[in-house]
Amino acid sequence: MSSVAATATHPLTNMTTNLPLHTISVLVRNQPGVLVRVALVFARRGYNIESLVVSADPTSAEFSRMTITCSGDPDTLEQIIKQVAKLVDVVRAIDHTGQAVVETEIALIKIKAGLAERTEILQLAEHYKAKVVDCSATSLILRVTGASEKLDSFITLLRPFGLVELVRSGKILMTRGPEAT
Repeated sequence: MSSVAATATHPLTNMTTNLPLHTISVLVRNQPGVLVRVALVFARRGYNIESLVVSADPTSAEFSRMTITCSGDPDTLEQIIKQVAKLVDVVRAIDHTGQAVVETEIALIKIKAGLAERTEILQLAEHYKAKVVDCSATSLILRVTGASEKLDSFITLLRPFGLVELVRSGKILMTRGPEAT
């Protein structure tokens, strides 16, 4: 199993990490308690889940897809994936690290924005293809989508203006090619 080293600065804590970053997709039966059982496998091994996105499969109400992003030791993660795959309601669990995938994330960013700063903030928003979704006399809410690195960069540039609030969806992905993710 290959891994990609993530040497990135976390946008909220400004902490730098050198741990491998992994994105795992888990197809599960849409049953109560499945999310808790999957999360417990990670917790028992001391793995922190950095983002978790769960949505029902639109083609079948019987299944849901989980996209889990975490960082840590690849060997431990391999064991975690094997344990998750053995859970009763799990159909499959795959680590997509190193695979050809299309991935995206969305963020809502509330920022202090007086009249003096608006032009510069709006220029940054235009460059990052962010959309203004709310505007008041003292703040803006921006919506930006794209790769996690793009969002990290945009947030870093906005930080000096004064972040009021930040909400990120977590990464979603789909493998390239004809096979299902």
